[in-house]
Amino acid sequence: MPTRALFPTLLYQADLAEARGWTALGPDLIDAVRMLAEEDTAGRAWCKTHGYPGYTSYASLDDLPVRASAFGELKRQLDKHVADFIRELHVEPGRRLKLDSLWVNVLDPKGAHSGHIHPHSVISGTVYLETPPGAGALKLEDPRLPMMMAAPQPAADAPEAMRRFVYLEPRPGRLYLWESWLRHEVTPNGARSPRLSVSFNYA
Repeated sequence: MPTRALFPTLLYQADLAEARGWTALGPDLIDAVRMLAEEDTAGRAWCKTHGYPGYTSYASLDDLPVRASAFGELKRQLDKHVADFIRELHVEPGRRLKLDSLWVNVLDPKGAHSGHIHPHSVISGTVYLETPPGAGALKLEDPRLPMMMAAPQPAADAPEAMRRFVYLEPRPGRLYLWESWLRHEVTPNGARSPRLSVSFNYA
């Protein structure tokens, strides 16, 4: 083969909805997210101050896995998937990764989240709980983009791995994991109702 692929960017995908116990866990997580959105006054105040389109517990609650058993069970499942992903990445983090933060997101219609990375973390990810038709996609950006200068655009029929941006469709129970340095964003929620998800970092 005269051509080799170097420096791959890996994305991990799993469907928790197909795992045993999700029929009970999924609704429990949705109930917990809605309860937090209603009762977390500090979180709602932060969202209002910072213009977050909906509700997130990102800046107000840091103990969800012990606060609600549903999040504790989700953490147990995430631990296994993150360990699998680390093996596929062939990296040596030095010590076992631990869940560093976990927060819920209720993204209102028309709401979006601009491009960003997650500093000081190794693995980041999202689990989707409710994704009405038209819910915003997860947009991943080629990390080499700032250095491409005069590089031509990929052809319209270029395979996914050769594109500059990849759009991932959210669906209930879908889990995505990526390395925390990978820039990503959430496109506008075009649905008529909120999109519910749980995001997290491992460090």
